[in-house]
Amino acid sequence: MPPKGDDTSIPGFIAVETGDEGGLPLAIAWTLPDGRVKHTLIQPEDEWLEAELVSLGGYSLEELGSMGVSPLDVIRELENDHFSATLFTAGVGDDEAALSRLFDTYGLDPFVELAPAESLYDDLDPGDWSRARGELFGELGLEPLRPEHEVEVMLRLHQRLNGGDAD
Repeated sequence: MPPKGDDTSIPGFIAVETGDEGGLPLAIAWTLPDGRVKHTLIQPEDEWLEAELVSLGGYSLEELGSMGVSPLDVIRELENDHFSATLFTAGVGDDEAALSRLFDTYGLDPFVELAPAESLYDDLDPGDWSRARGELFGELGLEPLRPEHEVEVMLRLHQRLNGGDAD
């Protein structure tokens, strides 16, 4: 249920960046209850790299290996921040596939549920949330394919739609 009135709680927003083919998780970001955004690159598992058409997006294998964290560490951090929570996303299917790949690597069942971010706003007409999201990306000069930017836009749009940020 969306926050109403004086409720200033922040929903959990999440986004996962994937390679072009196969949903290889490359980077992930999510909100914390205080409104900060946590994000990191993800070190690919060797088994993920065995496919012939693996795409690393704009990253090199060296960059992901040296600057990223292991998928298990990503799962642990997500568990610490959002165990048994519903997280909201702009791309449920893509993000579910990427998270499933993280969890499946270790034989774990996902402990978070994903829901479309626009479902938080019953008063919006279909398509209004997506249009407002696109406009906000333009206003802020952010890139929709970067998960930390995606989460930032969903967070700011939430604040705007709930009267917390009129700019």
